[in-house]
Amino acid sequence: MKQLLLYCRAGFEKECAAEIQDHAAQFGVFGYFKLKANTAFVIFEAYDGEALLTFYRDADFTHFIFIRQWALLLAEQLSLPAEDRIAPVLAAALAEDVSSCGQLRVEFPDTNDGKTLSTLARKLTVPLRQAFRQAGVMLAKEQKRAPVLHLFLLSGTSGFLGLSYPENNSPLENGIMRLKFPAEAPSRSTLKLEEAFIQFIPKAEWDTRLAPGLNAVDLGACPGGWTYQLVKRSMMVTAIDNGPMAESLMETGQVKHLMVDGFKFEPAKRNVYWLVCDMIEQPQRVANRIADWLINGWCQETIFNLKLPMKRRYETVKEVLADFEQRLQQAGFHYELQAKHLYHDREEVTVHVRSKQKR
Repeated sequence: MKQLLLYCRAGFEKECAAEIQDHAAQFGVFGYFKLKANTAFVIFEAYDGEALLTFYRDADFTHFIFIRQWALLLAEQLSLPAEDRIAPVLAAALAEDVSSCGQLRVEFPDTNDGKTLSTLARKLTVPLRQAFRQAGVMLAKEQKRAPVLHLFLLSGTSGFLGLSYPENNSPLENGIMRLKFPAEAPSRSTLKLEEAFIQFIPKAEWDTRLAPGLNAVDLGACPGGWTYQLVKRSMMVTAIDNGPMAESLMETGQVKHLMVDGFKFEPAKRNVYWLVCDMIEQPQRVANRIADWLINGWCQETIFNLKLPMKRRYETVKEVLADFEQRLQQAGFHYELQAKHLYHDREEVTVHVRSKQKR
């Protein structure tokens, strides 16, 4: 196995490719990628198959920003004739001696054309799973700790077969977190913060880190999409924006709206736990202001978005985060950082930082 199949958002194939090459090189793995614009996937082929397997085992999937899912390719592109799509997929798995897999995911690219394959994906899942179980490729019952098989449909007659491991992959179908827009929220941007909470905060820690009564600040809050997520968790929110906030949020009594510049506002007390920010500004400027908040001890956790330029998106994220972390480290600030191009993001990357300072 010398190839990786990588899922990403359509239009971000170059960022996905640059990221996998960057991370692989850190493990001494070199190769080339195959991509086509707006297809929502990339193939990375390594020169050394054994080195690739080591990289795939040891690299931390959670460190990827633009890669939604990754799988080891078991074969070249498969032909899936309409009269029998099961046989070639099963043959490919048996040829690689695949066995004891616990899950099957029949997936497709996150594109308009790809989404037309959703019905076929559902229809193939049950008979393909049965065939795999009868042949010993899959266990008799679903096992979430066992390897995952991926059939990635390119069309009704072709696809890729891949393998991933649950300890180091995305647990989501297509690597996508789908959320329902709450009708009472003032804007669809609310889904970005909801997804960020789910992505970055372990559910077992929600009772303390997303607890009722915590104080929060929302920089660039108008009209209140992100504030809504804080309010619905019974936090007390200071909303900073020169624009108007949704009346429904103001009527809760949990929101204090200050019409001031988000880059100049400073909290009067050090009782803020969460700082969130979705301001449409240069990413370097936003990162610098968030660093001020952390270094000065004005918040304990923060989630913020970095708006990306049309070109050099991966390079921009790397540069901005490198400068951001350098500032924190020079200040002797201890922290945990995660960054992800979330499903509900567009031309932006969401960053989460948690203070590890002794309190």
